[in-house]
Amino acid sequence: MKKILAKLDKWLLFVMFIFSIFGLIMIFSASSVSTVLRYNVPQYYFFIRQAIFIILAFIIGFLVVLRIPTSKYKYFSYLAMIGILIALVGLFVYGRITNNARSWYDIGPFALQPSEFAKSIIIIFLAVYYQKLDKLNTNNIYAFLVPIAISLIAVFLIALQPDFGTALIICGILFFIFISLPFIKKNIVKVLKIGIIGIVIAGFALLYSGAKIFNSRQLQRFEFRNPCKRYIEDTGYQVCNGFIAIHNGGLFGVGLGNSSQKYLYLPESHTDFIFPIIVEEWGLIGGAIVILGYMFMLYRILKIAKSAENLRLSILAYGVFLYLLFHILVNLLGILALIPLTGVPLPFLSYGGSFTVNVILMLFVVERVNIENKIIKNKREMEQITN
Repeated sequence: MKKILAKLDKWLLFVMFIFSIFGLIMIFSASSVSTVLRYNVPQYYFFIRQAIFIILAFIIGFLVVLRIPTSKYKYFSYLAMIGILIALVGLFVYGRITNNARSWYDIGPFALQPSEFAKSIIIIFLAVYYQKLDKLNTNNIYAFLVPIAISLIAVFLIALQPDFGTALIICGILFFIFISLPFIKKNIVKVLKIGIIGIVIAGFALLYSGAKIFNSRQLQRFEFRNPCKRYIEDTGYQVCNGFIAIHNGGLFGVGLGNSSQKYLYLPESHTDFIFPIIVEEWGLIGGAIVILGYMFMLYRILKIAKSAENLRLSILAYGVFLYLLFHILVNLLGILALIPLTGVPLPFLSYGGSFTVNVILMLFVVERVNIENKIIKNKREMEQITN
């Protein structure tokens, strides 16, 4: 274990710890009022649950994820993909509806959200599949489309819940991983032709099926500009109160625990809208430090991805980079009314068991990629010396 720990990216691990601790502090601060007034549970309810999720994720990360070579992922990635598709289908029968989306299974005192784990399983599935194709050195472009088609089934099932934020994030991950493949770069014109034909066929199918892609409630989300002019409407209330929280914070903030907007003005103050609470209590300087922290985390992940010794390692690290990047962008741009609000949480800072556990475990996968990069590099250097 000492040899494994010595090969970790210490800066990435340090940022993970800092964000976990800060996230716990802010979840307690943001939820301290709503736990009692809205949920009728003890003040430490969300804090304790989030702490359990974080501790559990770090234990699994250190004791399991870091020890499993990524080459072993091929033994369970396909089964995991089948399993997550079954879980997503099962939601339509056994799922619990929350915020108009059927996205959760109730498991005792906890709730499981399969769509969160679908992101990580899809990344691992793509990494294993494309590594296999790379070894086979195939020139069949349709073979590269197979995992994309399978993954799009998951996207379709998630969109039906409906959870368009998660569906769009997975689409973004799929797109950028696909176009980054060496074989696809060499055949980009052919790929574009296939893509355009597929989009045209899908468009005609939707047009003549008479099916509505969005219901009236979902269409309202596209009215995201000038939210304070729609304060009494669902499309403006939360975002406008987020603006008020950010304005209240000023440069240095009102102080930890002193937010006024968490007094039920922001119903999701400890989840999707935790960033306005952070800015209100810590000021614009605190908010800027959080964003810089995210940028540093993403930089460390991208650095590991660029140093990858094979395609599987590259896709794993690059996929996690895209996963976190899209979550950060979609959340922050949504609460700033720059894009439609989709209800996407912030890594480490928003409350949520499935999301938190998944993010931490995937960052441990990135650490495993870094370990294997160093092992492979050391072996190559030793071979060069002996030869």
